[in-house]
Amino acid sequence: MAATALDRFEEKWGSKYRYAVKSWRENWDDLTTFFGFPMEIRQIIYTTNLIENLNGKIRKYTKAKLSYPSDDAVKKSVFLAILEIEKKWTMPIRNWGIVLNQFIAIFEDRIRL
Repeated sequence: MAATALDRFEEKWGSKYRYAVKSWRENWDDLTTFFGFPMEIRQIIYTTNLIENLNGKIRKYTKAKLSYPSDDAVKKSVFLAILEIEKKWTMPIRNWGIVLNQFIAIFEDRIRL
């Protein structure tokens, strides 16, 4: 379905957005990895507004410091920013029990409970 949608997009917009279509076709395997996940996980992944929001808040916490002495200092700063940001996260993820079970099934060697 995704390939068909890309074909339709290319027919309509290919001449105007040639580079985008070329890039999507060249990176198709990476882009379509998303579709290998169950719908409940995809609903979490494609919510890019959450990611943009998190990135903005991390920038807010780290922008006062213009340079860092090491990569570890950057990692620690981002980690501490995320700890502060997490305090404001109060909305539960919809269907979390189902999502967690799917994550465990897919990444069982990487998840520790």
